[in-house]
Amino acid sequence: MINRRHKETYRSWPLKGLTQVVLTLYSATVVYWMFIGFGREVHTGGPLQYNLVPFRTVSLYFNLDNGLSLINRLVNLLGNVVVFIPFGFLSPLVKTCPISCLRISLYAVPCILLLECLQMLLHVGSFDIDDLLLNMLGVWTGYGLFRVISFRSNKEGEM
Repeated sequence: MINRRHKETYRSWPLKGLTQVVLTLYSATVVYWMFIGFGREVHTGGPLQYNLVPFRTVSLYFNLDNGLSLINRLVNLLGNVVVFIPFGFLSPLVKTCPISCLRISLYAVPCILLLECLQMLLHVGSFDIDDLLLNMLGVWTGYGLFRVISFRSNKEGEM
């Protein structure tokens, strides 16, 4: 259905309900990956692990002399981006009114910060500002894809 006032395509239902279910299941999967999956183990007794310096961890993955395999580099860099693309794409579909890039960022940043803090506090990972930046790049990529597809749908609907 085309909303002429906002020039956006918003899905009527049952597609909205299905999208909400998919988004919820995908969110649960990401939480599983972040806290249990990929062989994560609780490392109790040690200090909390964190990085608050932007691009410190990312630069380590571009340093070819640190002994990390190409697969490890790709999983850490691209994985943190790709895993969050569905959030940027699906979130606008469950909203009933248009959502801006700023608004989706205001939803995503606190959620990602919470996940990063929980990883650190539960000792199943670390808080890394670079993960937040890479995750947000994924959200923005998904949102950009949503906008491109919505724009094309609107153009085709007008013809």
